Amino acid sequence: MNAASLASGVIVPAVTRVLACARTPSRLARVDRTILPGARAPGIANDPLPSWNAGASKQAILDFVAAVTDDGGNQFVSERDRIAVFDNDGTLLVEQPIYAQALFTRDQIRKLAPEHPAWATEQPYATVLADDAADMTQFAEVELVTLTAATHAGMTVDAFEAQAHAWSHSAINPLTGHLFMESVYQPQLELLDYLRANGFRTYVVTGAGIDLVRTFAEESFGIPPSQVIGSSARLAYTLADGVPIMTKQPELNSFNNQDNKPLNIRLHIGQKPILACGNSDGDQAMLEYVTSGDGPSLGLILHHDDAVREVAYDRASRIGKLDLAWDKATQEGWTIISMKDDWAKIFPFDNRH
Repeated sequence: MNAASLASGVIVPAVTRVLACARTPSRLARVDRTILPGARAPGIANDPLPSWNAGASKQAILDFVAAVTDDGGNQFVSERDRIAVFDNDGTLLVEQPIYAQALFTRDQIRKLAPEHPAWATEQPYATVLADDAADMTQFAEVELVTLTAATHAGMTVDAFEAQAHAWSHSAINPLTGHLFMESVYQPQLELLDYLRANGFRTYVVTGAGIDLVRTFAEESFGIPPSQVIGSSARLAYTLADGVPIMTKQPELNSFNNQDNKPLNIRLHIGQKPILACGNSDGDQAMLEYVTSGDGPSLGLILHHDDAVREVAYDRASRIGKLDLAWDKATQEGWTIISMKDDWAKIFPFDNRH
């Protein structure tokens, strides 16, 4: 491994496109949905994963799907048990140069700052207002709760959804120059569609806020709001003139990362998935859970090792750190997907190969 592959999240000039200006949201590029259920060979007509290069990673996916959908085979899994879970940031969606959730929170704090002049010197607000992206990624749970309370507490869920929807459909990712919700990985879109064509239910399991991700998951990934699991604030239920109202409270209900991912999978889904895909140490527990025990399972780890078409980062990165989970993947035999070698195309809107 050379120095470029341990770039610690440093964005290479060739793909840095910081756009400060607003942009009219464009229609999302989508994949060809003409998919052959059970397709195996990468060279057949209607290849279900056309943006994946032929190789061990692609074949592992094709072989696994073929095995669990073969009702005459010893690895067959009924459709009710075909569940696949995917991390969001860095797995389905670009997480560099900083998580979408962090920028969403930053923008909300900035809007409220004129009403709170003390925030200019009070932490954690001062860090957010200074736009210190690196420091924002190091916030602990208590700081996240403080920011959540300041920006969202007391809002009705409907008001928050409208606010989050407006942001997700207008915010630009500085790396790609496209909407965050458009800055998705084409090979993963194909994988999601391929799994669903073969009877899988697909879920997003993310450390980001559940209500934010629900505003774009269906458009971006084809995953409905009910199949998004994420971090959440506590809610309160009241009646106002006989009308039920739910409001966000100044308390964190669940920070859906690391060990909390399998716990929330159990809570929200009620059964163990058979496929999990992540990209960082925050996904390790989820992959451990999914690939444990008897029966067929597949663990996938995406390695960001393409410094030309995206960003090369892993063990030393402050965003999407892949260190302990990488070691675990080699020990457990999880499939490590090389963005550089296994993906012929990265973004739906990008024609570079």
